[in-house]
Amino acid sequence: MSEPLEFAVDTFGDVTVDADGNRLPYAQVIRNVVEEAVLADSVGIDVIGIGEHHRDDFAVSAPEIVLAAIASRTERIRLSTAVTVLSSDDPVRVFEKFATLDAVSKGRAEIILGRGSFTESFPLFGYDLAKYEELFEEKLDLFFHLLPEGPVTWQGKLRPDLKDQHVYPKTESGRLRTWVGVGGSPQSVVRAASYAMPLMLAIIGGEPERFAPYVDLYHRALTQLELPKLPVGVHSPGYIAETDKQAREELWPHYKAMHDRIGRERGWGPTTRGRFEAEADEGSLYVGSPETVAAKMAKTVRALGVQHFSLKYSSGPLAHEKLMTAIRLYGEEVVPRVRELLAQEPAATTNG
Repeated sequence: MSEPLEFAVDTFGDVTVDADGNRLPYAQVIRNVVEEAVLADSVGIDVIGIGEHHRDDFAVSAPEIVLAAIASRTERIRLSTAVTVLSSDDPVRVFEKFATLDAVSKGRAEIILGRGSFTESFPLFGYDLAKYEELFEEKLDLFFHLLPEGPVTWQGKLRPDLKDQHVYPKTESGRLRTWVGVGGSPQSVVRAASYAMPLMLAIIGGEPERFAPYVDLYHRALTQLELPKLPVGVHSPGYIAETDKQAREELWPHYKAMHDRIGRERGWGPTTRGRFEAEADEGSLYVGSPETVAAKMAKTVRALGVQHFSLKYSSGPLAHEKLMTAIRLYGEEVVPRVRELLAQEPAATTNG
C-alpha cells in the first residue's frame, strides 16, 4: 500500500440497556460514548467517528460537541463524524464548528460529509425532502469553496450568496480534512473525486468485494481530472468477543432489534438468523473472535485496496460494557493481527 492503513471505530450513540435490560437515559449513553472513545485512544486506535441522528434510538444529535468532550480526555486519536448530515445543516456553521474542534484538539478534527440514511433532520429543520439531492449537491459545493480558508465568493439557489466573505476561525494547518461518505452510487463516487475529497464507502450489507468497481471508478476519475491520489475508506458494522460463538450470540438479539425497527419504518420484513449468519460468514458484518475479524478485515482491505477501515462497534441496545470489551480487543488484538496479515500478503495496488 502507498500509505499505512488507518484503523477507526465509529458509533451512532445507539441507546443501550443496563445489566437488567433497562433502557439508559440519553445523558448516560453520551457519557458512555466519551468513555468508549477514551478507551479507543488508550489502545492505539487511529480515529473515533461519531454519527449524527435525530431520532429516539440514537443519543447523539450534535457530534461536534461530543467530539469536543472526547478531545479534552484524549491525546492522539483523531476526531471524526460518521457522518455529518450536510443536507440539513448550514455549511458555514459546520465549517466553523469543526475548525473550532480542530483548535481545541490541536489539529485532530476531521469530518465525513454525507446525505445521511435517515431523513428525520429534514422536517425538523424545515427542509423539503423533495430537494434531497439538490440540497446536498449545493451545500457540498459551498463547503468545498470554504476549505481553502480564503475569501469566499459563491452563488447558489437554496441559500443566500457569499461575496468575499471570510469564515472564522481558520485552522492551524490551513485545511480541514474532509471525506465524502457514499453508499455506492457511481454519481456520488465521481462527485467526491471532482471535489478532490477522500472517499468513505458505507458497506453495510453484501459482499465487500462488490464495491471494487467503485474504488476503481474513483481512482480513474481522479486521474482523468488530473488530481492527486486520495485515500479510500470503508465503514462497516461489527462486534468482537473472545470467541466466534460468544460474539454471534451476544450480538444477534441486538442486531435483530435494530434491523427490525428500521425495517418496520421502511417496509422491510423482519431479519432472520439465517441472514445474520450469512452476513457474518460472507457479507459486511465483521463479527467474531479477534482472529476471525482480523482475517475478514484483511481480506476486504486486499480486495479493495483501501487505506482506512472503520468498524461500527455499536449495534442497537448492546450494553456499554460489552462495547468496551469489543473496543479493547479491536485495538489490542485485531489491529496488530491485520497488520501482520497484510505484511504477509499486501493489498492490491489501486489505480492512480
